[in-house]
Amino acid sequence: MGLSTHVLDTMHGSPAAGMGVSLFTTEGDSATLVRRFVLNADGRSDGPLYDNNSLRPGTYRLVFEVADYFRGRGVDLPQPPFLDKVTLDFGIAHADQHYHVPLLVSPWSHSTYRGS
Repeated sequence: MGLSTHVLDTMHGSPAAGMGVSLFTTEGDSATLVRRFVLNADGRSDGPLYDNNSLRPGTYRLVFEVADYFRGRGVDLPQPPFLDKVTLDFGIAHADQHYHVPLLVSPWSHSTYRGS
């Protein structure tokens, strides 16, 4: 299945539908944009970010546009917001395995893990 992501809005107890996300490949301090997408009604990308045929070992970055999402939901955030964008840097060691990168987020906190 390759690489996938899913975001849950822990403030509202719902998927983060409409959140903007950017995927990058990274090498040292350099990052190359692979694609930008908006999460669907289930808080997921439409299809895998990479399938098993195109996923390669290496380092990657997901950038989640958290403040824009919560503002869009009508949350009155301070300026500057506590969390603007949440950046997750992670490594893919085994391209033949599935890597799922979920994000649980509120305007004040976030957590992630390698999901299934």
